[in-house]
Amino acid sequence: MSDVTNSDSNSPSLKAAGESLPAKQQPTVLRCFIGSLIASAFAFGMYSLTMSIALSFASKPVHSANITVIKIGVAVRTLVVGMAALGTGVFGIAALGLLLLGLQILLQKLLKKPAV
Repeated sequence: MSDVTNSDSNSPSLKAAGESLPAKQQPTVLRCFIGSLIASAFAFGMYSLTMSIALSFASKPVHSANITVIKIGVAVRTLVVGMAALGTGVFGIAALGLLLLGLQILLQKLLKKPAV
C-alpha cells in the first residue's frame, strides 16, 4: 500500500489550488432576469412533461388481477409523476427567487442616495 501522507509529492497544495479560482461576481439585474427566464423555461418544460406523463398514465390503467402488481404499479406511477412535479416546483421557485432578487437589486439602485 502506498503512503498517502507523503509530503514529497508534486501535487499542488490546497492553498495554491484555491488561489486559481475566479473571484465571485456580484449579481446584477440583467443576470438575475436572464436566470429567471431560463429557470422559467425549464419550469414550463417540466410542467409540460408532468402533464404528459400524468395523462399517459391515466389513459393506460394497470390490467392485473394480482393486488400486489396493482399496488406496485400505482406506487411507481406516483413516484414518476411526483419527481416530475418536484422538478417543476424547484425550477419555478428558482425563477421566482431570481426575479425577486433582480427587483430588489433594481430598487436598491434606484433608491440609493447620491453621495454629497
